[in-house]
Amino acid sequence: MAENVELVIRFHPVGGDDVSLLSSDFPGPDEALDAIVRALDDRHSLILRQARDSRVDRAGAIVINLANVVSVRVSKTDSDTTGPYL
Repeated sequence: MAENVELVIRFHPVGGDDVSLLSSDFPGPDEALDAIVRALDDRHSLILRQARDSRVDRAGAIVINLANVVSVRVSKTDSDTTGPYL
């Protein structure tokens, strides 16, 4: 079984600053987007079990309420111009 890669997931809320997390919950960006779409469709929060804020070294579980999220970017590198948007 392949090891999951660390992805940068950037959430753009309706108001406030973007939230950028590093997560190794998924094998790749496509699987991350699929999980986000499922959570949105089912009106559930997104649960990341192996995630951390990009500014903090500790990893742990993070729950994201997607109710006020306008868009999400998933990529393997942190850049304003890479990665698919949802």
